[in-house]
Amino acid sequence: MDAFRAEARDFLTTSLEGEFRAARGLGGPGREHEGFDVRLAWERHLGAHGWTCLGWPKEHGGRDASLEQQVVFFEEYARAHAPHRLGHIGEGLIGPTIIDFGTDAQRARFLPPIARGDELWCQGYSEPDAGSDLANVQTKAVLRDGQWVVTGQKVWTSLAHVADWCFAVCRTEPGSQRHKGLSYLLVPMRQDGVEVRPIIQPTGTSEFNEVFFDAARTDAANIVGAPGEGWRVAMATLGYERGASTLGQQIGFRREFDAVVAVARAHGTLPALRDRLVRSWTELELMRLNALRTMRSLGAGEPGPEVAVAKLFWSEWHRRLGEIALDAAGPAGLLAEAAPYELSELQRIGLFSRADTIYAGSSEIQRNIIAERTLGLPR
Repeated sequence: MDAFRAEARDFLTTSLEGEFRAARGLGGPGREHEGFDVRLAWERHLGAHGWTCLGWPKEHGGRDASLEQQVVFFEEYARAHAPHRLGHIGEGLIGPTIIDFGTDAQRARFLPPIARGDELWCQGYSEPDAGSDLANVQTKAVLRDGQWVVTGQKVWTSLAHVADWCFAVCRTEPGSQRHKGLSYLLVPMRQDGVEVRPIIQPTGTSEFNEVFFDAARTDAANIVGAPGEGWRVAMATLGYERGASTLGQQIGFRREFDAVVAVARAHGTLPALRDRLVRSWTELELMRLNALRTMRSLGAGEPGPEVAVAKLFWSEWHRRLGEIALDAAGPAGLLAEAAPYELSELQRIGLFSRADTIYAGSSEIQRNIIAERTLGLPR
């Protein structure tokens, strides 16, 4: 494992000192507008050197890396302050889904461009009336002349404005309700029947979008699983979302926490925030220990209840850190860094972290899942 860590560290250090030096730290929540071209080039650089899709089987373009190796890479990636990945939705969500549920033809068509960093993906799940209640999906698709014709709306679609493809849950059986009658389609984004409208966030940026499908088309073969099996495939995709990257995420959290402490010291607000900061530090340590426990259970093939609490815990923690970040600067924290609306890093964390407890499963839904599925409590 030491040799693998050294290899990953050497690659990242060398690469980020060269042509990609300017890409360091670019992107991330509230900053996805930064350096798109150089970050896309970075995706392709990673792919060309075999540092994407580490956990995928070798026959599908991965490294067959162990869970421990994946954790090591994500830790080193965070420590190197490498740019936020543009290809994480393709690599972490749709890629594993196609590997497990797709056809040989789909694997041959879609996996290589993801591994190379040539095609970007977005996730078409949430709708205006089907966010946390995903089973209420109303976007429709009908099979006509060898193609699926898709009509409807998706919302809160991360990176839709730069994506080449969308994996979308659509209702393909007329008159069906809830979990039944849904299908999982792969839809090209660059066509006349797709309109993307950015949603402006409190940070002034717009990495979330509305997506409107107006008779958009995709080939009949671009369905993952059989018609009507979309719910099962969609739930499997969500299961891939809680992976080895969590420990790397926490290194980024620690960097943010240290920055908040530094600002509190500089502005003289440290005494007033001391108790909240101590609690935040303690919870960050608990988060790390729970992540290690989760990795152990996943490695043993027996995921335990610690998996269920991870998203709820980190999102609530990060939102509280965002509130501390805004308070740490005192009254000056209410003023933008520069006109018209240039924010400091801590202001950006404070504002964007409000979304953490909503996206990828709201805290209310996460608590219901823990209560009903993990603890066995009544609905």
